[in-house]
Amino acid sequence: MITYLEEIVSEILNSKKELQSYIFVLPSRRACTFLKKELQSQNKTIQFSPQIFSIEAFIETIADLKIASSIELLFEFYDAYLRSPAIKEKESFESFTSWAAVLLDDFNEIDRNLIDRKKFFNYLSDIKNLEHWYVDEHQTPLIQNYLSFWNTLSDLYFEFTKNNHQNGKAHQGYVYREAAKNMEHYIDAQKHKNHVFIGFNALNKAEETIIKELLETGSTEVYWNADAYFMERPYHSASLFLRKIKNSWKYYKTHPFKNISNHYSQPKSINITQCSGNIGQVKCVSKILESIPETQLEQTALVLADENLLMPVLNSLPQNIKTVNITMGFPLKSMPAASFFEIFFKLHIGNQTVFYYKEILQLINHPLGKLLYPESSNKIEQILVQRNLTQVTYEMLKKAATSEESKYVKWLFSSSNQKVSNIIANAKKILLSLKEVASTNSILIETFYKLYEVWNKLETLNERYDHIKTNKSLYSLFKEITSITALDFRGEPYKGLQIMGLLETRSLDFEKVILVSTNEGILPAGKSNKSFITYDLKKEYQLPTHTEKDAVYTYHFYSLLHRASTVDLLYNNNTSGIQVGEQSRFILQLLSEKVENHQITENIFSPKISIPQKELKRISKTPQVITKLKELAAYGFSPSGLATYIRNPIDFYNRYILEIKDLDEIEETIASNTLGTIVHDTLQYLFTPYINTVLTKEIINSLMGKVDAMVTQQFEKTYKEGNIKTGKNHIIFEISKRYVHNFLRQELNQIEANNSITITQIENMMEAQLDIPELDFQVKIRGMVDRIDIFNETTRIIDYKTGNVTQSDLNLIDWETIMTDYKHSKKIQILSYALMSKDIFNPDSNRNKESQAGIISFKNLKEGFMPFTMKESPRGNGESNISDEMLASFKDQLSKLIIEICNPDIPFTEKELPKNDYF
Repeated sequence: MITYLEEIVSEILNSKKELQSYIFVLPSRRACTFLKKELQSQNKTIQFSPQIFSIEAFIETIADLKIASSIELLFEFYDAYLRSPAIKEKESFESFTSWAAVLLDDFNEIDRNLIDRKKFFNYLSDIKNLEHWYVDEHQTPLIQNYLSFWNTLSDLYFEFTKNNHQNGKAHQGYVYREAAKNMEHYIDAQKHKNHVFIGFNALNKAEETIIKELLETGSTEVYWNADAYFMERPYHSASLFLRKIKNSWKYYKTHPFKNISNHYSQPKSINITQCSGNIGQVKCVSKILESIPETQLEQTALVLADENLLMPVLNSLPQNIKTVNITMGFPLKSMPAASFFEIFFKLHIGNQTVFYYKEILQLINHPLGKLLYPESSNKIEQILVQRNLTQVTYEMLKKAATSEESKYVKWLFSSSNQKVSNIIANAKKILLSLKEVASTNSILIETFYKLYEVWNKLETLNERYDHIKTNKSLYSLFKEITSITALDFRGEPYKGLQIMGLLETRSLDFEKVILVSTNEGILPAGKSNKSFITYDLKKEYQLPTHTEKDAVYTYHFYSLLHRASTVDLLYNNNTSGIQVGEQSRFILQLLSEKVENHQITENIFSPKISIPQKELKRISKTPQVITKLKELAAYGFSPSGLATYIRNPIDFYNRYILEIKDLDEIEETIASNTLGTIVHDTLQYLFTPYINTVLTKEIINSLMGKVDAMVTQQFEKTYKEGNIKTGKNHIIFEISKRYVHNFLRQELNQIEANNSITITQIENMMEAQLDIPELDFQVKIRGMVDRIDIFNETTRIIDYKTGNVTQSDLNLIDWETIMTDYKHSKKIQILSYALMSKDIFNPDSNRNKESQAGIISFKNLKEGFMPFTMKESPRGNGESNISDEMLASFKDQLSKLIIEICNPDIPFTEKELPKNDYF
């Protein structure tokens, strides 16, 4: 394959003119680099190098002005906005930045196309006045303010451009306008030079003027990258601009139009592949690259229409890719270091003195936070968890940090960061400290260097203009700068696989092209309404609309295909949210054109995904495990522990054999188990003074007066320093008081109905010895019984539940099923308590008295005490009296379960649990 640049360089060298007499101008810096390579490759004599410019650098040279950065322009623009006498009510800088960038883009468009600005702005103002014309002359204040904005645009523009070039910099459009003005002077200064323009397509009026005037000198050549297939088809937008130039420029009435090649119609293999999701595209790229020999990689371009896929692609390159050249920079905003400072900013946006714990943990547990706080980060987290703090002050953090690391606490969290100048200064100090501790990590050091430049730029702008009044404004600017700042990849520009964005492919040719994300909305980007200029005004002044912008994309797409022999077009067919998995119109166009020599195949990429069959864990019972089980048996198995085994033996193994505890976390919202503990403890403290006392109305009424204070006390004890004064926690706090009040009211109703209630035990730890002949060691069960009372002449064992329990949860039909399913856990619990309490509630002297074990559910309090009931059938009547026979049947099933747990030949085997099965 002979590339476009090879053809041009060959023609220029054959002209026998000295290279030093040439000035080459190309669309991009990337194209300039490849032109230099081609000149070195073809030139066999020793000559001085020509001047090679990208179009922007060339324009800057003619205008003798530099294009200012978008951030600098924003500050200059706001300065002009404040100076403008036509604008009466000034907005804050923060509000101004929300629309100023769009207006600056419009100014650039107007100036690049050399439009009469005063006439244009008057026209725009008149359009807006017509849009809001009414028979009634009276206008609302809103309409008046709206029209005033449009009427002042002309004044604002001229105020902005009056001084913004005095420091040698200006907005892009102004530089282009000045370059067009300076052409006479430039041509006179460079009259001995030969200008060559290569690979241009859509030109603005300033570029058009410059090229036309240089063509008139007779020492200028323009090499267009045109193809006969498109030039011969007036409907095809790939040649929209080139046809217009060929037909409308006076120069081409008498001179040939260079270069119209005939490469697109040559044989090509075009593979169109739809992939499921972006990851599917990345995997497909990897598979394609695997099949390319190393010798062909230099002639292969991997073009990312969606540049966000750069990192996934780099992480998925196959083993045969040894060298890559990446023309795109990696956005600074995507680096972890930038996210660290974003969190830092969020802490201080509201100028608060109390911080939300999650933001604190995000910062100190960030990789950079760990570098700053190698000792203090864990200590701070432990203190927050121990005290259950959701709101944290600077003083707390400073006290928790070590003396060496306390300075970092000051820089990150002190109230001095409420001032913009201080937060910038502290950010720079943090960066310098991080540089010292991460001196061996070259990528981090490069990131810190770029971030330091960002902070320096913000500091300089703030000192010069003093427009940044709030941390929120600073945060917005920081995000803006990091989004346009890139970390450049270093490598050999001509070796290995070329990874680039679509715009970097201008004027370049490759034998094999892999284009990723050929989706509608990405290629082309689609309509954008980011402009204050109306559509009809753009048409009137021949400014580019979405139609022309789509044509630019069309040209780039097809020029990439001109000389390629193999093309892979990948697109994402996955629809997610507002993103529609639709193939680009360019793919549909390729399919409909049916070029004779093009072999087009459509594929669906389905990566082979092997889902390994999950093997259930099996843990053998070693002698050490058996020893631990004997210790548990001697101490006493708890009902909850037995229920855990029934649910999943592996959970039992982890919790009771390995003693792996649940991770302590800050309880931001009161958990259900915390609520249960508080209600249990409140009732314990209220009723303890009245054990073995017949409850009376007077006792209950006196307890009602103590509920609020006692609940508050229990919250302080259990929930520690967690906030219960606002939000959901306050609601739960009020619910807990309501639970206790409702329970006491129910007790009072029972007493008023002439029922006798005597509490004999509260929150009592009980145990029972089990005689199991199959086991040669002692076995006990033990647990905390919430309450035992005598209700009239019935002894009741009561378990409190703050969750919802119904009577059906406590009914049993078949004893053989009780130890097979976790849904019976509540029955196991209360029957275990009954077994432990057998001698208390059922002594020989009371053998004929009734005994019951059951639950009082605070969410289902209207049901009152719900006893365990043994039924013959689901609809039949049941027996709730805890008899010796009933306890014997339960003990028999319980013994079988414990024998299984302790059997060395039965391993702990994992159970497959439903997804929504939680404790």
